[in-house]
Amino acid sequence: MAASVCRVGSSVGRALVKNRSPILLSLRRGQASVSYAQSLAAAPETRLSALDNGLRVASEETGHATCTVGLWVNAGSRYESEKNNGASFFLEHMAFKGTKKHPQTALEEQVESMGAHLSAYTSREHTAYYMKTLAKDLPKAVALLSEVVQSSLLNEAEIEQQRGVVLRELQEVEGNLQDVCLDLLHATAFQGTALGHSVLGPSSNARTLTRQDLVAYINCHYKAPRMVLAAAGGVSHEELVGLAQTHFSGLSFEYEGDAVPLLPPCRFTGSEIRMRDDDLPLAHIAIAVQGASVSSPDLVPLMLANSIIGSFDVTCGGGKNLSSRLASLAVEANLCHSFQAFHSSYSDTGLLGIHFVCDKNNIEDMMHLAQNAWMNLCTSVTESDVTRGKNTLKAGLIGQLNGTTPICDDIGRHILNYGRRIPLSEWDAQIEAVTPKMLRDVCSKYIYDKCPAVAGVGPIEQLPDYNRMRSAMYWLRF
Repeated sequence: MAASVCRVGSSVGRALVKNRSPILLSLRRGQASVSYAQSLAAAPETRLSALDNGLRVASEETGHATCTVGLWVNAGSRYESEKNNGASFFLEHMAFKGTKKHPQTALEEQVESMGAHLSAYTSREHTAYYMKTLAKDLPKAVALLSEVVQSSLLNEAEIEQQRGVVLRELQEVEGNLQDVCLDLLHATAFQGTALGHSVLGPSSNARTLTRQDLVAYINCHYKAPRMVLAAAGGVSHEELVGLAQTHFSGLSFEYEGDAVPLLPPCRFTGSEIRMRDDDLPLAHIAIAVQGASVSSPDLVPLMLANSIIGSFDVTCGGGKNLSSRLASLAVEANLCHSFQAFHSSYSDTGLLGIHFVCDKNNIEDMMHLAQNAWMNLCTSVTESDVTRGKNTLKAGLIGQLNGTTPICDDIGRHILNYGRRIPLSEWDAQIEAVTPKMLRDVCSKYIYDKCPAVAGVGPIEQLPDYNRMRSAMYWLRF
């Protein structure tokens, strides 16, 4: 789960279109109609530079009147111990509470006067601070981000005030059963390792984290080689590099005692965790196996496998003729309210699974169908299944990059994960290279006869015994 909380700022308004003829607008819409291949070929180049201290600067110039610029940091709950779990999330809350140059009110006034939007999020391996603003205000945005990351006050009074805010947010998250279920899934699948930590951390830590804990975390992780300054929209790469040199060249690249923070090793454990509450109306169930890392050659075939399984939500309509086999069967028998195939990829491992929400009486049948969907991927996936999955996956990859903010986020995460931005054309080539046999082989490698991790929340009395679910991870062949 990635925690994302908007702090201060306002959305940039849309410019009014005046005195333009309908014919001109129609022509421009027509000119925007390009083929899929043309859209890949016309994608702007992502440029990458580095400062002497190791900070990487990456940008994509799209010609928009607005831009998004931000800092992506290799820091998250996976880098935390049991004692300071939640430090990244707490720092996210503290980031916009004033800097050495601007107290909180002045910082908020600066952002509001620009018509900008300042935000942040924390995940298990990354933390991001970013701002969406008018392209002409890029220098101001970079300057403010520099202050937020390097000169946060972290005064004791504000820490005590934010402690209550974080505790209230933890209570709110407990009401989001999907997030609770997926956090429990990580906790059991990666038990005894740092990847089992939740992003928000336990409430006990929120009550006890001190200023010294937060400062120590910053001093350990907020180093120039672990950061990327990324921007997308109406930006000039040369200007961005110059701004980075001005505001971030003083970032430290040295570690005390050469204590370079490394990702602690993680171990997947086939296991289960159940949180039964019969007062809840619906059950949330998640089943997963160990998935591929972000750099694994098996990542794209597994992404395609999830695309074939698909997703469903009863509030979005759809019937028994849905292209996803699991969706059509679930709808025909009225077995679930929603389901979604997911793949959470990390630096050295992953979690490949299916999460579904259903009535307590349909848990067993829905689990049977979900595991059957996995077995079909391993044994009998067809050419038509693969073709449909490829089209869905390609459309999803392009659709999720609609706007400067998701593009900037994509740039920041890619530079941290891969050291470069992987262009859509390269993703497209990797997707096209997957054959039905390759898909069956990769799915068999990760799914077939593997011990799953299972998490259940709510009225889950009918959730099958773990040994039964384990025995459904293979089919006897004659």
